Amino acid sequence: MADTAMPESADPVDPVSSADPVPVTVPRPASAPDIPALGTVEGDDPLDRAVWRLRSRGCWDDAAALLEPHAVRHAPSALRRAALLAERCVFTATGWAAAEDALRTAEALAADDDERGGAACERGHLAYAATVLGVRDRADEARSALGRAAALLAPAAAGRPLLDFRRGLMAEHVADSPDAARAAYRRAHAGATARGDSLLLSFTWRHLAGLALRDGELAEARHGFAESLRIREELGFLIGTAPALAALADAAPEGDADRLRAEAARLFRLMGGVPTWLADHLSTAVTAT
Repeated sequence: MADTAMPESADPVDPVSSADPVPVTVPRPASAPDIPALGTVEGDDPLDRAVWRLRSRGCWDDAAALLEPHAVRHAPSALRRAALLAERCVFTATGWAAAEDALRTAEALAADDDERGGAACERGHLAYAATVLGVRDRADEARSALGRAAALLAPAAAGRPLLDFRRGLMAEHVADSPDAARAAYRRAHAGATARGDSLLLSFTWRHLAGLALRDGELAEARHGFAESLRIREELGFLIGTAPALAALADAAPEGDADRLRAEAARLFRLMGGVPTWLADHLSTAVTAT
């Protein structure tokens, strides 16, 4: 996840226009936990490229297997492997035990504050996902782990934007505090912009747009959802494209919405019904196409 910065009124890190919202009735977007496990598209190393190709197509087990030999003794590789397996949980609601085992390995290998903070952030992410997917209520564990990550990661740490994003998810979907969520998403977006983290930007655009839709700000929502979709298509993040299409459909005019949902349904079938939580949101389109 051309990463333009978001404006917050006069602040350049807010994606929205300053126009007054038009009071309209709009559907709430799907509350799907569209959560990035790794905030960064991997770089030019052949292993990194191979991991990204597999991950972007939803082949998390295969991607994790590539990292397994390195994850035995190398803390960053162990954390990346745990993050991949956690993302599999988010998209499929399966594989929790494997993700927990991988995360314990990453926690044991962590040797400095950045590594410990990254592992704590991943712990909070996994606990949050289990909570919002209805597997088990681990909200207290998620809060504790994300708070520990905030204490360990310096403000300029590479993992800070992803942590801010995940704290926004907690604020929105667990604490039901959209204002706190918006502030956290904006911090994450600013950090992702500064670091050139396009994939994370696709998530911050999407979730800020979701809050705009919740407030009836349709033009703002459409812009954010469209930016999220554009970035995912440019990156080739195939597994995340159907959710982005479905989100944009929620803010689109009726004719466009039908087309977008049909395309999302086609990709959903192509990916073998993953992400599983998108099924109900697309049920009409899946039946009709």
